[in-house]
Amino acid sequence: MAELVGNLLVAQSGGPTAVINASLAGVVQEAGRFECIEEIYGGSNGILGILNEELIDINDQKAKTIEGLKYTPAAALGTCRYKIDFKKKPEQAARDMDRLFEVFQAHNIRYFFYIGGNDSQDTSHKIHLEALKRNWDMRVIGVPKTIDNDLPHTDSCPGYGSVIKYNAATVMEIGLDVGSMATDDGSCCIVEVMGRSAGWIAAGTVLARNSEAAPPHIILLPEVPFKQDRFLARVKEVVEASGCCIVVVGEGLKNEAGEELGADETRVDAFGHPVLSGAAEALAEIVEGKLGTKTRTVKLGYAQRAAAHFASFTDANNAHACGVAAVKAALEGRSGFMVKIVRGAASNGSTQWSTGLQPLGDIANVEHFIPRDWITEDGFLPNEKFVEYARPLIEGEVKFPLEGGLPKYVTLEHVMIEKKLAPRS
Repeated sequence: MAELVGNLLVAQSGGPTAVINASLAGVVQEAGRFECIEEIYGGSNGILGILNEELIDINDQKAKTIEGLKYTPAAALGTCRYKIDFKKKPEQAARDMDRLFEVFQAHNIRYFFYIGGNDSQDTSHKIHLEALKRNWDMRVIGVPKTIDNDLPHTDSCPGYGSVIKYNAATVMEIGLDVGSMATDDGSCCIVEVMGRSAGWIAAGTVLARNSEAAPPHIILLPEVPFKQDRFLARVKEVVEASGCCIVVVGEGLKNEAGEELGADETRVDAFGHPVLSGAAEALAEIVEGKLGTKTRTVKLGYAQRAAAHFASFTDANNAHACGVAAVKAALEGRSGFMVKIVRGAASNGSTQWSTGLQPLGDIANVEHFIPRDWITEDGFLPNEKFVEYARPLIEGEVKFPLEGGLPKYVTLEHVMIEKKLAPRS
């Protein structure tokens, strides 16, 4: 296959993670080894920045800064939740696609990598197909990212191992705190974590349980319909036995009618979904109203996806490997694929990891849920099958420099390259 000479463009999309920048570092460091890749650019704020021809010059970044991305949280290039939607907004989507290829051609973009989740892989798939249709020789590879862990065909998603490592430790600490303050009347603490449709994040907190009596005592997953009477009976049973009950709930918990307990129907997000802002509060009202048990809520919010200070080394390493593998695949002439993580057999007590490729058409807009046989029959906890899957994902600690007792994270300089096109209309 003839060598493809030109420039590389990489961008990040969707909610950040503790290790999304490790994938970016993998792309940049691997790309820098090959002369056929002339310039390396970053899309400022994802596909939206590319549409506005806002491209960051990554070539001039210090090697030390790029290396520091391996332990720096958030999206170093900036991110967005913009969707090219041919179904709902076909005319706008067509204009967007025209504009994207104007940018690609103006800057001789021959390699495009998009680091993101479901919608990002869908965007990558559309761009790949459009490049074929327009006879623009460009290689498009998706790089997985999402704390939700809901991309299909990959063992896990970069970002997931770190979020459950932090959340499990936090729930363990909350459990010790609440347990030490238990009163004669008992108490309940409800911890809300992210996860709209899939309960992978909530389920991961089961790793905090080092005994049958240890918290979390109940984990409520979006995959399992919420049954109020059974839930209250379980809370009452745990409080009577232990003095307190620690509950973890995924923000997208649904009742038997399929309605989200925490949905605010008066507000919608960028994709038209009702804003989720109160599953824990809704449950607290139920517990206090029906049982009279003193109840407090904790919402881990952005902290759970930004906690690079307690990131999983396995997760960060896999994230970096995905970035490297994306560049290698593109240089081999592959396009229209997403890099996936492959789990190998354990050796000397450690799980072996590698990468593979999956067609983007198999990934785009497909959600991967927790198998029902990974959840206890009563639906209140993940079982040993889940624990066996999740535990290797949190292994190891990421090493990072400290300054004044705090992490010394890095920041990319957003030096923009000169625009060549008229402003986007």
